[in-house]
Amino acid sequence: MQVENNRLTVSAAPHIHTNMTVSGIMRDVIIALLPSAVFGCVIFGWRAAVVIITCIASCLLSEFIFNKVMKRKNTIGDLSAVVTGMLLALNLPPQIPIYMAVIGSAFAIIVVKQIFGGLGKNFMNPALAARCFMLIAWTSAMTAFVNPLMGYGADAVSAATPLAAMKSGAGDIPSLKNAFLGFIPGTIGETSVLMILIGFVYLLIRRVITPRIPLAFVAAFAVLTFFFGNKGDMSAVDYTLMQLCTGGLMLGAVFMATDYTTTPTTPWGMVIFGIGCGVLTFVIRRFGGYPEGVSFSIILMNVAAPLIEKATRPKSFGEKGGAAQ
Repeated sequence: MQVENNRLTVSAAPHIHTNMTVSGIMRDVIIALLPSAVFGCVIFGWRAAVVIITCIASCLLSEFIFNKVMKRKNTIGDLSAVVTGMLLALNLPPQIPIYMAVIGSAFAIIVVKQIFGGLGKNFMNPALAARCFMLIAWTSAMTAFVNPLMGYGADAVSAATPLAAMKSGAGDIPSLKNAFLGFIPGTIGETSVLMILIGFVYLLIRRVITPRIPLAFVAAFAVLTFFFGNKGDMSAVDYTLMQLCTGGLMLGAVFMATDYTTTPTTPWGMVIFGIGCGVLTFVIRRFGGYPEGVSFSIILMNVAAPLIEKATRPKSFGEKGGAAQ
């Protein structure tokens, strides 16, 4: 229960007080993203580092300029723009033209985040919205991937991602070990499941996120893929594991689907949100023309998040009716 503008607001328990700050949370997310970022730079070379630096700098500059023009308080110190830049960069191919990375970063900050009021008021994840915008605007550049500098022993050779190979039935499918470790074509930060899991464990230890959304996301997708996936010559287990270890599913489940602003805050709401992401990702991958579906599925669930929140909100003390607990 709190007082706002001389009006009494009654809200549902529990009422939690914490010493966590926005900048502290963002700092933890940055630390959790570092293993994937560093690994991407190692296997894809200096070009990946340039893309990451470009996206971070462009996001910071876009936020600074927008706040200056609109005469708002400077908010780059909360580090949210750095997180947006890192997430966008890790979702881009290492060979993406630099000007596209700059435009995508500006779109994420200005169009998706700041126009709606800034941090905490955007209705979809800025990095994912920018990625989808770039995918529509520059399809060829966003789907042009290269072999890593290690693993395959080839330097910057154009290659299809494992997801594309599995969907088309043409091309080489890597071993599950290489897919888990990250020695496969893909975006800068999505290839190594191991690095993503290291970041996931760190976020859990720091209590920045709960495991509800990632586990519900992965479980729903895995079950549907195991029973209804187009497995080709692969066994159901191998096919399911390969689908989990390739593409942006793990990166999206851990770092994008858990965004505070665009996801439900209730326990059951988180579970429903995660399941929805998993189901939509499966549907897009299985029946769509595009081999990936994580970005679109999370954004669609971002739009549905307020309804999920309302439907799963516990009743306030003394409230009649309302949503079921």
